[in-house]
Amino acid sequence: MLATPTNETEIGAGGRAQALAAPLDAYTRGCAALARLCMWTSVFGLVCLIVAVTLQIVGRHVLNSTPTWAESLALLLVLYVTMLGAAVGVRDAGHIGFESLLDALPKAGQRRLQIFIHLLVLLFGVLMAWNCGVLAESVAAYKIPNLGISNAWKYIPATLSGTLIALFSIEHIIAILRNHKVVPAWR
Repeated sequence: MLATPTNETEIGAGGRAQALAAPLDAYTRGCAALARLCMWTSVFGLVCLIVAVTLQIVGRHVLNSTPTWAESLALLLVLYVTMLGAAVGVRDAGHIGFESLLDALPKAGQRRLQIFIHLLVLLFGVLMAWNCGVLAESVAAYKIPNLGISNAWKYIPATLSGTLIALFSIEHIIAILRNHKVVPAWR
């Protein structure tokens, strides 16, 4: 059977924008929820890090017997806390930026430069996720001596962070194209 044209009117530019608005808003809400989850996970990791370091200090100076796993766990927790925090920092624009060139440009140039910057950050996130994933796979057979877990656990936070940075950069590009601002997750 041949396809025949329908009598329905075509959706205009305004209708297409409205049709795209719901999924784009859902993507933004999803990114915000993901960023909040990362922040709370980082807070929990920081509390665990404090506990591990406290156990090290008490074990060394009070009990004269340091737990062997505490330092390795603390180092691993630092990776998770910082990598998740870095990804949230990209989403919430909490990183250091030099905006003097951006402010010197006209509005159209500012918009293009902002998109270009987020495309570079997106590329960085993808490359970071990919290469850290490859590295995690290459060391998966080795164990962290004091913890007895795979050495890949050291590279999973950077892989996850790179993926999140890429997702959050896409969110920023969409927001710029829609003339919206990304609202920080902590607000």
